[in-house]
Amino acid sequence: MKSSVNQFSTQFEWILNVINVGVHIVNKDGDTVFYNEMMAHIDGLAREQVLGENIFQLYPSLTDESSTLQAALDKGIETNESIQTYVNVKEKKITSINSTYPLYEDGEIIGAVEIAKDITKVMNMYDQIVDLRSQLAETYKKNKYFEGTAAYHFSDLIGSSPAFQEAISLAKKSARSHSPVMIYGPTGTGKELVAQSIHNISAHRHQPFIAQNCAAVPKELMEGLLFGTTKGAFTGAVDRLGIFEQANGGTLFLDELNSLDPGLQAKLLRVLQEGEVRRVGGAQEQKINVKIIAAMNISPEEALERGIIRSDLFFRLNVVTIAMPSLKERKTDIAEIAHHFIQKFNKSFFSDVRGISQKAMNRLLQYPWPGNIRELGHAIELAFNVMDAGEDMIDEHHLPAYLFPSGKYTPPSAQSLPPILTDKMDLPVVLEELEKEMIINMFRKYNGNISKTAESLNITRQGLQYKLNKYKIEKVYTAEWKESRG
Repeated sequence: MKSSVNQFSTQFEWILNVINVGVHIVNKDGDTVFYNEMMAHIDGLAREQVLGENIFQLYPSLTDESSTLQAALDKGIETNESIQTYVNVKEKKITSINSTYPLYEDGEIIGAVEIAKDITKVMNMYDQIVDLRSQLAETYKKNKYFEGTAAYHFSDLIGSSPAFQEAISLAKKSARSHSPVMIYGPTGTGKELVAQSIHNISAHRHQPFIAQNCAAVPKELMEGLLFGTTKGAFTGAVDRLGIFEQANGGTLFLDELNSLDPGLQAKLLRVLQEGEVRRVGGAQEQKINVKIIAAMNISPEEALERGIIRSDLFFRLNVVTIAMPSLKERKTDIAEIAHHFIQKFNKSFFSDVRGISQKAMNRLLQYPWPGNIRELGHAIELAFNVMDAGEDMIDEHHLPAYLFPSGKYTPPSAQSLPPILTDKMDLPVVLEELEKEMIINMFRKYNGNISKTAESLNITRQGLQYKLNKYKIEKVYTAEWKESRG
């Protein structure tokens, strides 16, 4: 029996060492009894240095009041997902999201466990973004004639299909008032471009346009980003403007609103109703005057039915509703949009491509475009990458393989019937091939640079790294590079 318990204990320790969060366990005196590999990585310390050491020796910047582990030991306080910034013994500043729990035996506290997720890099980027936005806000205050930050105008939006023109007409009318606007439509349909265009013909056009993707920031940081922070609100917090204050007098665009934490949705509703904002940890309210444009990638009916957006917030925002049609719903616009991208890439590639062949255009018209305009742009960009010097027309064989039902381009001479009639389309396979090819092409374009490739695909570095491993793309690219070097 004892052997079985010891074996289980060994397996349990192994599990704690391989999970992707830090785990730190201390006894009732605050001395470390367990410290896993991920926590060692977060703190930049070796496990051997930590075992047996007291928390205040390891983290000299902490106090009885600021240490969540000590609060658990002294008062049995549980802390759920709190942001903590501290300096370790190597004088390295660490920011993590911590959950801390007291450990009991027979009703007595015998220790505490802390589970931590490292967000130091995220926090650094967050600080840089907020500081840059704050500097921009100061620029507006000093120069009231400074041009706005929204780059797109309605003249940049291409398409004459009835559904698209109906959306644009409503968007133009919405710019005449201060009323909130809700834009919804699939990813890649141009929701932010419409938001910027509304701002640029509104009375706010010479004031800031601030855009924030609600899915791009951890919920623990989102409140401070929206409303600002006051020094001392949490460990490491400083006096800082939130994006509501930065956008004051202008327009705030909240993309993927359906990703916003329900608790923050309630606080956002209060700001909209009262026209006042209070910084995290602050005591004073500040009046704000901001036009709100929100966007979702699902329909309002679905968002409400699934309970991912509060009904009271939705109805407060849903004064003007603009439905952006998918590219599949506006196929008559595909030729015009494709030629727009040809002109755009002619400039960046220093090319002189005249247009696109009828066969290639037919292929574009047959494809359903789940990624909408963004995906069409990537397809045209790929064509520019594979065209030979001197070629001035995009043809079928220049297009991505995923546009073909068979998963690859087949020369006409080898076709007995059009592929659309002879092959069955397996959508999951086609989508995977689409994703793989897009990643390969961007990876090649940026010579294997992870950051630039991830940015061009609008995904995180971690997400790209996962997909590179999944499709073994890095190995393929490395092999091709070595072969090309001889």
